[in-house]
Amino acid sequence: MDSLQSTKQRFGIIGNNIGLNRALEKAMRVSSTDISVLVIGESGVGKENIPKIIHQYSHRKHSKYIAVNCGAIPEGTIDSELFGHEKGAFTGATQTRSGYFEVADGGTIFLDEVGELPLPTQVRLLRVLETGEFIKVGSSKVQKTNARIVAATNVNMMEAIEKGKFREDLYYRLSTVEITLPPLRDRKEDIVLLFRKFASDFAQKYHMPPLQLDVHAQALLTEYRWSGNIRQLRNAAEQLSVLEQERKINAATIRSYLPDRGKQLPALIGKKEKESDFSSEREILYKVLFDMKNDLNDLKKLTLDLMNNGVSESVQEKNQGLIEKIYGKESQDIPDTRGEPLNVATLEPKVPQISAAENLDKYAYAETIEEEEPLSLQAKELEMIKQALIRCNGKRKLAAKELGISERTLYRKIKQYDLHEIESK
Repeated sequence: MDSLQSTKQRFGIIGNNIGLNRALEKAMRVSSTDISVLVIGESGVGKENIPKIIHQYSHRKHSKYIAVNCGAIPEGTIDSELFGHEKGAFTGATQTRSGYFEVADGGTIFLDEVGELPLPTQVRLLRVLETGEFIKVGSSKVQKTNARIVAATNVNMMEAIEKGKFREDLYYRLSTVEITLPPLRDRKEDIVLLFRKFASDFAQKYHMPPLQLDVHAQALLTEYRWSGNIRQLRNAAEQLSVLEQERKINAATIRSYLPDRGKQLPALIGKKEKESDFSSEREILYKVLFDMKNDLNDLKKLTLDLMNNGVSESVQEKNQGLIEKIYGKESQDIPDTRGEPLNVATLEPKVPQISAAENLDKYAYAETIEEEEPLSLQAKELEMIKQALIRCNGKRKLAAKELGISERTLYRKIKQYDLHEIESK
């Protein structure tokens, strides 16, 4: 097996970062085996180099190597692309087609952006990993494949598992060996080397002198947060090579080609509370009715307190929030002296002083107010439909227009509640 430095030269990898070296060493070590590998890293860090290294240093190097971008294939056709299909399996299937797993038999298949796979495809992929068996779309014949799978993703797999977007068993099956590539901001010592390499390549490509960076320009490149990683650095080098006539580049020139540094800093985004999304006017009406019922119950509670205890400071303190809710801020305009309580006796007639026993007997009905059954939405709906039909003399079209629903929906409700007698009147 080649050394680490010769591997870098062979695959055009630039850098001496410890994390990068560790990832390359792991890729070289697992290449002689057939275990599954999961490459993790942000977009643009060069994850596609790892499966190439694994394939070239394995006994499968003379067989096919197929790279598949799972995020670029539509959900409806991804099963056909991966596993193939039979003639007539779906509209447009004019002939039998072999999938990637069948073509890559004996070789290596690289599943890029594996975190974007739909759940049904994940189930089929798990079976391929476990048994090496798959079934073409529209077929009942089980086929076998000896393809080695190397997957890559920039998605946080644990979060995807918690949200139900990725199967936990598939994750552990793919990540037998996990290789993590560090982002460019963690490879500060490699940024200038990479820029020089890109500048040299573009100078040769476009037949122009290579770029040269002064000390301040190098410092700016090193301290900049490269959210797009190596891909962003490469694009910046290409822009500078093509657009700048001056080959000596300073910090001010580079800054003009980079996005605002303040916008590159991470930000904490709080979870917003989900607001109510009303799908119809009926739901809005129901909410208004419930709010009115709650306000009515609050008013009954305040009235009962005043009847039992009279107008006292304790009642006012206990129900301060309730009084402000019902009567608004008008009560705040009344002067509140510490010596005498706030006078709210005008809200209710004066209650005569009676004994506790008489009070319980006289106002026993108040208990039934609190015990009343909640408002039935079905009964309210039935009542509204009856009234609309009566007012419209049984004409469904006019009644539906008054209720704000379609005639078809009204007919269904009439059939549900057996209101044909009212309709025929």
